[in-house]
Amino acid sequence: MPSNQINEAVQILQQGGVIAYPTEAVFGLGCDPDNHQAVEKLLAIKQRSRDKGLILIAADFQQLRPYLAEIDSSLKAKILTTWPGPVTWLWPASPTVPSLLRGKHDTIAVRVTAHTLAATLCREFGAPLVSTSANLSGQPPTRTADEVRSQLGDQLDYVLEGEIGGLSRPSQIRDAVTGEIIREA
Repeated sequence: MPSNQINEAVQILQQGGVIAYPTEAVFGLGCDPDNHQAVEKLLAIKQRSRDKGLILIAADFQQLRPYLAEIDSSLKAKILTTWPGPVTWLWPASPTVPSLLRGKHDTIAVRVTAHTLAATLCREFGAPLVSTSANLSGQPPTRTADEVRSQLGDQLDYVLEGEIGGLSRPSQIRDAVTGEIIREA
């Protein structure tokens, strides 16, 4: 991936834009999770309910720490063994996390991505990104940049070209405290 495309995507994120980018199984829609207007724009593009909450992906655990409440060290150690990888954890949210990110829940969905391009994007941005599938709610997830453009048209500020990872389904989602599988991969 040419670094100028990553740099362009990062600039757009810094300016409050919404982008699409490849992840482990599908293209994701992303923005700066700390930019309220960008998150609102992403939800409007996707036509997603504010109640559902959103996933944050990161290049490493340190990027996620400001969004997370402390949990038992043995639970934390167990979770960290699954990252980087395609497991999203519903982790108790820090009290400072806005409902716009966590929806009607007291948890926030987080993942340290194993997708090289998505991780590079987070690393260059210097923070985690919102990561929800790049499709209209209720429609099939997109797996190519062309599918993203076809479904979402010119509503996005940028589409980062690249290949999705080798997974056939979006990431598994598990509860960090109970270990319960919420969505199977």
